[in-house]
Amino acid sequence: MHTSMDVDLPCQPARASQEAVARFFTFLLQVVAVWNIVGLLVERIAPGTAAAISDFFWLTNIYSDPSLIWGLINAMLASGFMRRQRAAMIGFLVVFQVTTLALAVAVIPMWHDLAELGVERLEYFLFVAATLFALASIIVLLWARAAFPGRLVRGAWWRALAVGLGGLGLGFGYGFLSAVMVHHMPYLDAAKWAAAAIVSADPTGHPYDVSYDAGWWTFLIVEIIVVAGLLGAISTFFRADARQVARQVDSAVTARTILLHDDDADSLSYFATRDDRRLTTSPNGRAAISWKVTNGVALAGGDPLGDRRSWPEAIATWQLVARRYSWVPAVISASEEGARAYQDAGMHLIAMGDESVIYPADFSLSKNKPVRRAIAGPRNAGYTVKIRRQEEIDAAELAELAACAERWRVGDERGFSMALGRLGDPRDPRILVVTAHDAGGEVRSLLTFVPWGKRGVSLDLMRRSPDAASGVNELMMTELMQNAENLAIDRISLNFAMFRSAFEVSERVGATPLQRLNYRILMLASRWWQLHSLYESNAKYNPVWKRRLMCYSSAQQLTRTLIACGRAEGFVPDAPQAFRRRNAAQESATYVGDVVARMQPILDELLNPPAIEPKRNEQQRVRIAKLATLEAAGMDAYPPAVSHTASIAQVKRGPVAFGPGADATGAVDATGADGVVGEISIVGRILRIRDHGGIIFADLREGTDELQISLERSGAADMALWRAGVDRGDVVSVTGRLGVSRTGEPTFAVESWTMAAKSLVAPPDKFRGVADPEARLRNRHMYLATDAGAWTRLYTRSAAVKAVRDFLAVRDYIEVETPILQRVHGGANARPFATHINAYDLNLTMRIAPELFLKRLCVAGVERVFELGRNFRNEGADSTHNPEFTSLEAYEAYGDYLTMRDLTRELIIAAATAVHGSPRVPRPGGGWLDISGPWRSITVHDAVSEACGQRVTAETSAEELRELCKKFDIEVGLHATPGAMVTELYDELVESQTEEPTFYLDFPVETSPLTAPHRSVPGLAERWDLVAFGMELGTAYTELTDPIDQRDRLTRQSLLAAAGDAEAMEVDEEFLSALEFGMRPTGGLGIGIDRLTMFLVDGTIRDTLAFPFVKPAQ
Repeated sequence: MHTSMDVDLPCQPARASQEAVARFFTFLLQVVAVWNIVGLLVERIAPGTAAAISDFFWLTNIYSDPSLIWGLINAMLASGFMRRQRAAMIGFLVVFQVTTLALAVAVIPMWHDLAELGVERLEYFLFVAATLFALASIIVLLWARAAFPGRLVRGAWWRALAVGLGGLGLGFGYGFLSAVMVHHMPYLDAAKWAAAAIVSADPTGHPYDVSYDAGWWTFLIVEIIVVAGLLGAISTFFRADARQVARQVDSAVTARTILLHDDDADSLSYFATRDDRRLTTSPNGRAAISWKVTNGVALAGGDPLGDRRSWPEAIATWQLVARRYSWVPAVISASEEGARAYQDAGMHLIAMGDESVIYPADFSLSKNKPVRRAIAGPRNAGYTVKIRRQEEIDAAELAELAACAERWRVGDERGFSMALGRLGDPRDPRILVVTAHDAGGEVRSLLTFVPWGKRGVSLDLMRRSPDAASGVNELMMTELMQNAENLAIDRISLNFAMFRSAFEVSERVGATPLQRLNYRILMLASRWWQLHSLYESNAKYNPVWKRRLMCYSSAQQLTRTLIACGRAEGFVPDAPQAFRRRNAAQESATYVGDVVARMQPILDELLNPPAIEPKRNEQQRVRIAKLATLEAAGMDAYPPAVSHTASIAQVKRGPVAFGPGADATGAVDATGADGVVGEISIVGRILRIRDHGGIIFADLREGTDELQISLERSGAADMALWRAGVDRGDVVSVTGRLGVSRTGEPTFAVESWTMAAKSLVAPPDKFRGVADPEARLRNRHMYLATDAGAWTRLYTRSAAVKAVRDFLAVRDYIEVETPILQRVHGGANARPFATHINAYDLNLTMRIAPELFLKRLCVAGVERVFELGRNFRNEGADSTHNPEFTSLEAYEAYGDYLTMRDLTRELIIAAATAVHGSPRVPRPGGGWLDISGPWRSITVHDAVSEACGQRVTAETSAEELRELCKKFDIEVGLHATPGAMVTELYDELVESQTEEPTFYLDFPVETSPLTAPHRSVPGLAERWDLVAFGMELGTAYTELTDPIDQRDRLTRQSLLAAAGDAEAMEVDEEFLSALEFGMRPTGGLGIGIDRLTMFLVDGTIRDTLAFPFVKPAQ
């Protein structure tokens, strides 16, 4: 790899007006060059017109007579102008304009003697005009010289002269020998004739005066030889190139370093490390462009490397380098993102084709019949596949694989933008090598992939033995995708398919004749360039197609750019190897070794990165300094174990705390709390510290219990280290005895202490605690550690859950666990969370209720069953809802919704008693509610009637119910059923106003798809909701056991789901099949454990959860 940073770089861009001057003279030379060639034909047809046109162009002082040689010279000058070469500008001025001025100096003063000289006055004035044009051209082009920064290759002058003289010598020699040997001219006449022929002059005219003729074809051959020599001389003269570089290793290391730190690299980025590319970096070194010079084009491959924010600077630097050396900037195979950056830099875009990218997570062999059929052959033949990194393969096997790749290659090696060709090179240890082996273990096919970022690979080499079984490449690709997860690969880039859209469009129904014609042309081209076969080989994997584009500088340079792209990719033949310059440095073992040696520490640093220190505030830095103090004193701030012989609660309960046995200082002698004898060790978090000089007091908390400790100057405890290393929030283990302070407060006298866990974060305010509600949610650990109320609610929930389990266990209910991941969502009307299992390519949902699985257990004969588990509903979080929550569902054979009502009351009373010691719960406004008595039961219609002040029954018409909804400003749908409107009235007017626990019975059947119909009232379902303090606590059904009715109801629900109702249930065929097996009459119960805890502690759902859902911080 070369670098372009050695040049004394880069030139500054010219002004727009200077560029306009350059474009004008470029156009002028192009027009005259075309005329030089076209004029040869015109002067045969209309000599007068040809002469007039030539005379007009003579005003520009450019040789404009019809001439093949001068046409080519002018065309080469125009090409030099187009590439902004300084030598082309100087040559144009010297050859055409300065010579005209020199002649003018001699001719213009002779205007008095025009008649004597035989010069007409018009010709004189035209010459004066041409002189003025020459003067203007010199002044303007010298002013616009910044637009011509292009340098020549060193030694261009003498090389061009040698080539030109060689062409003239060959032409002269051929003409002379032909004249002498074929036409038998005298030597002197033959020499004059050859001299005239090489300058395209008339041999019979002055000063040659040759009376012989060697024939027009000899003259033509001489001219062709001379023209070829002149073309070679001009091409050699105008060839631009940077000086050979000295920092090739630096460039290679720079490219690899940028790639290692670029997580979002383009799939073609690794090919930037090709040895035939140069590298141009942005001024800050964070981005780079990899490119090579071919056909006078600075051809970049793929997107810029590195930081996207530095791409514009890298592109600008690369363009200036190209401008400095008269290369035409162009890009091949840029992605849409990269092409956008090049377009912003003034380049134009052309779509080339599409790159196929496969995501292994989306690949399913079971759904891909063509691939499945293709791999059957090699699998049946006993083929096996090995997938290894190049660094895992020994040198001998790598050499054999490289030999196989070379032996199996058909035709010349192709590729520039998507080919590396360095199999076995120690610079590329992370190349992925996939090999297919026949039943005998012989290698039959080979794929190599270069790294693409950290989790992708991009296809480099594809080779197969002529004897390999058909489908072996498909087998290797299938194995790679099926093992991608183990290889930490999540994306695979395959071949680039040119003109993919043309192939795809032609296969569609209704393709136009023009589209089909394009298809036929491309199919013809595919005989040589494999266009269609590449498309087909990629399409079978159902890839994601990503567009690739070519970027070019201007329409004038498009042809040159296309030829350069064709030569680089191997579609257009390049010069024979003998005529191409080589750079042996790249192929040397020293160069490769230097790159490997320089990259090793960079790789080591990347694989073992230093710890990144987080940003810390002043308090945290002070605490870290105290941590260092503790460590320097030999105290482990995070020990694996500490002494802990009693809890603070045990110490505070002990009889010695206030009993006899304390001496005058408050120290306790022999007996400790709860029978602990001697010294006691307790552990707690420090809430407050009070330093009085000779004595230090601190308050320790463990759970909800606090205890004051003291360290005295006269004691054994290390007060100095305490002052230097302890802060509020630290967890310490202290050993000592319990007594009382001089003020009578129980105090633990510390004799020794050690750090149990040093806190690097300051705790909340010592008096207010965590006051911010948002902080309470985000710093839950701190809130629980410092707030006794939060700690109490956590334990209350645990006690309630234990009471529920014990209550059901005593009544012979068995606890089960049912699946959380489900193929069909059902059991409740709610929006589910969706997920996907890659192994089986299945869409799944997280359960919204365990009901259907529990009922299948009831069908199986389980008489009493319950599940306490997590459910998930895709909804927002508020004071009563959380996306994931805990619920209890219980089923009892031969029960119904009335027996489940009694069970529910007894269960909640048992939970309240376990939490509070008696059947009572706190009221939201203060005080307690005794729940030991009977709970109110009322039908939904009666409750709605009470709330509305109007009789509502199951027979009330839809019009009356709609009027009631309108009266209370309740919005209902145009096609809402009577049952739905009753439910809306209940939700708005009844549930939210309920205080004491109340069972609301007999809901409309259309809102209860899994509930048995009422036994005596048509249109109702045997279901109740339990409500207290405006909040639903639970619900119970007489379960629907009729499989025909159940199928009908679920079918109607699925129709709603198909119509867009995200909360409607789907048809679960497995559940319906179980129900058809026969289910006994059953009562079912559902209680929200979160809601139950809220009811027991008078809190929100966030108060009752250890870690409630919190939206991400902005």
